[in-house]
Amino acid sequence: MIPDIPLLCTMIAIIACIYASYTDLKSGIIQNKLTFPLIGLGIVFNGIYAFIAGNIWLLIYAVIFTAGIFVLGYALWKIGAWAGGDVKLFTALAALIPFYPALVNYSILGIEFPISASYIFPLTLIINSILAILPFLFIFTFYIVIRKKRYLLDDLIAPAKEYRKNIVLTLVITSAVTLTFMVTSYLPFQIIILSLVLIYILTAVISKLPSRIKAVIVSVLTIFALYNNLILALGSITTLFISITVIGIIIRLLTSVNKKALQDDYRIDDLKEGMISVYNIYEKDEKIYVDDRSFFAKIRESIKKNNISSLSEPKGKLLISTMAAGISKKDIELLNKLHDENKIKEIKIKKGVPFAPSILIGLLISLFIGDLAVILQKVLYLLFT
Repeated sequence: MIPDIPLLCTMIAIIACIYASYTDLKSGIIQNKLTFPLIGLGIVFNGIYAFIAGNIWLLIYAVIFTAGIFVLGYALWKIGAWAGGDVKLFTALAALIPFYPALVNYSILGIEFPISASYIFPLTLIINSILAILPFLFIFTFYIVIRKKRYLLDDLIAPAKEYRKNIVLTLVITSAVTLTFMVTSYLPFQIIILSLVLIYILTAVISKLPSRIKAVIVSVLTIFALYNNLILALGSITTLFISITVIGIIIRLLTSVNKKALQDDYRIDDLKEGMISVYNIYEKDEKIYVDDRSFFAKIRESIKKNNISSLSEPKGKLLISTMAAGISKKDIELLNKLHDENKIKEIKIKKGVPFAPSILIGLLISLFIGDLAVILQKVLYLLFT
């Protein structure tokens, strides 16, 4: 009986990602004893598969794809985007599943799933894993807040406490939508993108009106909407209010709360190899300073100063970077020296977000749903054509 090699490799890949997620969550490490054997195992199994199929190119392509993913991962590791364990796990998955395994096939509303891309399956896996990190980051940050930093809950639920402000915004958007439908109803065609832009513009205009004028316009348009279709209007207002509140909480969770939850102050004596600095540390004119501004804050500041070139200006000698590889033994020795010279007291360390669970989610999405980038492209095409 000839084993189903692609199915076997896929099962091994799923189990390996589950184990990698466990070790990454527990200790922040994807173990070499897991990834290195998987790379060899994947090449061997695909060699057997090529022999059974009588097509040596299956093995050649598997080796090429595996090498290509490793080169891509290595480049991202060098610029600090990925940790070494992530690179090795993606390489192992490319070795195990270089081609789309096509485990399932089903249809929803006439659309065949899973939806594959024109490029190789390991790239689909990478794209889906990167997109999957956002919901995982949401869950992980919420977990940290609940378990270790409950004082951040007030900041997190602040949008829910601002219900008066959210009600006003809800009614303003409702008024903008009502006006948009009134305007576009006279057009011989409906363009979704045009309607969305018009809603955005009208919302901004109404929001900036004087309070009394705004109250009159919003009241009239809201009553008009309720008069035309009471059930639809009430449902839309309720949904919009809930959405604004939830989106506000999500934004808080992924910005200010995320920043506070996923970083801690460390004494120099407590630093260990692999810890990731929250900010870059520079030396300029024999002085030490940190650059803790976000990328968007830097852009806003450069625009405010009317000096875009400041984004590329040298900030001094880079001593400690925010690369995913973390600080090295040499970096720790340098920080200790600076501490002894009273140039630095402590450093903020980023709590690394485990990437292996996102890789697991990305793998499952890739196998059972398809390439999210292709799906998004198809959805946008249907909306705007």
